[in-house]
Amino acid sequence: MCADMLNIQKELDYLEQAGCDLLHLDVMDGVFVDNLALGPEWMTSVQKKTSLPFDIHLATEMPEKFVEMFRFLQPETISFHVETAAHPVLLIKRLKSYGIKPSLALNPATPLEDILPYIDEVDQILLMTVPTGFAGQNFHQETLEKLRELKNILARRNIQPLIEVDGNINTQTISWMKEAMPDVFVLGTSALFQGDDANSYQKRIQAVRQAINTYR
Repeated sequence: MCADMLNIQKELDYLEQAGCDLLHLDVMDGVFVDNLALGPEWMTSVQKKTSLPFDIHLATEMPEKFVEMFRFLQPETISFHVETAAHPVLLIKRLKSYGIKPSLALNPATPLEDILPYIDEVDQILLMTVPTGFAGQNFHQETLEKLRELKNILARRNIQPLIEVDGNINTQTISWMKEAMPDVFVLGTSALFQGDDANSYQKRIQAVRQAINTYR
């Protein structure tokens, strides 16, 4: 969503050369969040131009409907919001039956308790560190305690879903997470998408990787 949409092929080339592991793709319906983003036809075109796996985030009402719209892309992961899923267990099972890793997403204001009944069944948990919807927001400090609590719960249960963080992720905010490091870091405008050239993208990603390795 933060890429230069008029030059997406250039952006994809820069990201591949810089060593990105995944493409994080936001789907926004204008209902759950006050924004619209990234439909299936556009993603189909992107998929033809890159070998990077897809990590799709459904920031939508009725995620059950949107899973059916996007499953043909066979993304590596689909995250849906616990705030909007009518039957999370059934949707998790459906994603697994499609060969897609299920991921639970929650906004900063959503209590961690809302996802606990389902964390044994998913491959990933997406902690939003800003409210879903728009780039350029400030990091919500209260999510740091939520991250620490989640890590402790996973350790006590002896389960290992990946923890993904999204929202103003950069070298500074990564340092704030040093007591409970996540596994997957979504980079947007604050750390990566600032124009320039392939070399600049590579330097930015290297700086983020160095910060992660420093604190992990």
